[in-house]
Amino acid sequence: MSRRNRLINPKAEQAMDHLKYEVAKDLGLDDDIRDRGFGEMTTREVGKIGGNMVKKMITIAEEQMANR
Repeated sequence: MSRRNRLINPKAEQAMDHLKYEVAKDLGLDDDIRDRGFGEMTTREVGKIGGNMVKKMITIAEEQMANR
């Protein structure tokens, strides 16, 4: 993770990595990650994964707030 994108809670790093691969699989990009790695993916592909991660995190947060 870059210096700019440090997690507030370092214990969440494993969960974030899991979410990243889960979203990539949902988008059909998991084979690209396996074949090329994140470093060789296009900005569009990586942006798609990141954007969908945010959507999924918002959904999770909304569900948690609704259950309080």
